[in-house]
Amino acid sequence: MNGLVTGDAVVLGLRPARLPSRALAILLDLTVYVTGYLLVLFVLVLATAGLDEAAQAAVSVAALLLVLVGVPIAVETLSHGRSLGKLACGLRVVREDGGPIRFRHALVRGAMGVVELLMTFGTVACTASLVSERGRRVGDVFAGTLVIRERVPGARVMPVPPPPPWLAGRFAGLDLSAVPEGLWLAIRQYLTRMNQLDPHTGAVMAARLADDVVARTGAPAPPGVPAAAFLMAVVHERQSRDAARAFAAAPGPAPVPGSGPVAYGGMPVAPSAAPAASVAPVQPAQPVRPADPAPPTPPATGFAPPA
Repeated sequence: MNGLVTGDAVVLGLRPARLPSRALAILLDLTVYVTGYLLVLFVLVLATAGLDEAAQAAVSVAALLLVLVGVPIAVETLSHGRSLGKLACGLRVVREDGGPIRFRHALVRGAMGVVELLMTFGTVACTASLVSERGRRVGDVFAGTLVIRERVPGARVMPVPPPPPWLAGRFAGLDLSAVPEGLWLAIRQYLTRMNQLDPHTGAVMAARLADDVVARTGAPAPPGVPAAAFLMAVVHERQSRDAARAFAAAPGPAPVPGSGPVAYGGMPVAPSAAPAASVAPVQPAQPVRPADPAPPTPPATGFAPPA
């Protein structure tokens, strides 16, 4: 597959159509257009029987241009690049950046199609399509368009690996509303393919993505957590929240006191005030355990890539 790359270096998952499928679509379109032209010509012959030969020839040429040039341009403009033949073959005309075509694109393709498809019987179009890396004919080059395949076999979606058990629920208090969808997609693509990457390259990518998440959440980078594990835990937390919202209407068991979510950084969230009857009896004081030494302060940049 030849991926399309936009100006922002974003690879679009589009498959350019090749010569066999394009030729079949053009043959289907020409069959329909020629059949329509013969019907229109038959009606015009009956309607212009009283005119001289010059007038009849002018009407015939006008009908030919209208049916074989004007109609394809109108069809591609109104259908956003899907004529009858392209629709049957699963093809579509788009701009080079993947967007839908407009009238000017269809006009240039139709005008050039008269030369490379009708006047040369498709010789120029076939040669240009074979030479082009993405199967473009001359009309596509001048119009800045591309014919792509819309019906492609679906790819198997790889699941995101689960986070380590010691990170489960640690980021329940993290605000993920400012993380854009594009960043979520990049994180998911990295996590599903990180085992296929070079270890150093994968570590650098993980650190960069984790720094982007930390910058958008406004929370400091958790100390002692690897960047890849942090990304797994954050994605798992987002999936858990989406599932909770999807099944919010379903009844569930009553919450157990003291089992509330764990906030970002490992501090438990205080449960809501309970009735006096549910307050447990006061336990004798326990000896105070010395506090563990504080973990080392993370670098100022958050998740630093390996040296």
